[in-house]
Amino acid sequence: MATDDGDDLVVSLPTNSSKSTGLGRIRDTLGAIRLIWTELTAGVGAWGSLKPLIAGALAAVPFLFLGQHFNRQHQKGFDWMLLQLPLVLTLILWPVLWLWSIIDAYRVAMMAVSDAENHRRVLELVN
Repeated sequence: MATDDGDDLVVSLPTNSSKSTGLGRIRDTLGAIRLIWTELTAGVGAWGSLKPLIAGALAAVPFLFLGQHFNRQHQKGFDWMLLQLPLVLTLILWPVLWLWSIIDAYRVAMMAVSDAENHRRVLELVN
């Protein structure tokens, strides 16, 4: 078993010997709240963390494929609606299409949020 002597990570924070001002405390509090919010929403904000859940919930409504329409994939939603007509007669393949639509709506919404966040980060690095 190897030991790492002297490779300890030390975190030090600057301390102010004078009293902190009211504005400094407010800024520190807002910064802490912003950090907590970023961690809770995985850095994509409230809408970014809720969008896939809403898309999946809408896709769970049978026969309408609302999750695809929510993700602005209107052609896919319309095509799947037409595809389900013959599948309803089989009673086996229709639930597979319905479950796949829920998974697809959630996945597409996650990809859209991820792409938007990556685009925002690239713009931050450029500027």
